[in-house]
Amino acid sequence: MGFRIKHSRCRWMAALVAIWALVASFAQGAVRGSVEDLKERVANASIPERPALCIQISERQLDEADRLYVAGDSEKAQASLVDVTAFAELARDYAIQSHKHEKQSEIAIRKMTRKLENLKHAVGHDDQQRIQEVIDHLQRIRDDLLAAMFPNGVKK
Repeated sequence: MGFRIKHSRCRWMAALVAIWALVASFAQGAVRGSVEDLKERVANASIPERPALCIQISERQLDEADRLYVAGDSEKAQASLVDVTAFAELARDYAIQSHKHEKQSEIAIRKMTRKLENLKHAVGHDDQQRIQEVIDHLQRIRDDLLAAMFPNGVKK
């Protein structure tokens, strides 16, 4: 009898854990949404909320570009990189305009630059130039954010 109680408790706990994991994955998906949903949210969000949304889109598009390069689909990957730079620019513009999320945007763009550096070494020679152009563009965006955060420059 003791074995049956323990066995049914284990089944009950396993079922509970499975349900919890399922609910958590749905909740995470609902919170994250698709890139298209995020793009719609940017249009309807207040200006201080927009930098974080734009960064989220840019990061997702970078992940998509990485996945596409690994799959060998350079054309689609390059299209995703266009969104990476476009939404990083929007994040910069909204962050500077609202004086919100400047630091977080700069950090996120720095991380994306590092990821692109790693990706550049993993793709063919033809794709490396395009990735370097995106890296350079993101670096200029970071410089703009840093200049906005530290208008007097660094003290020596």
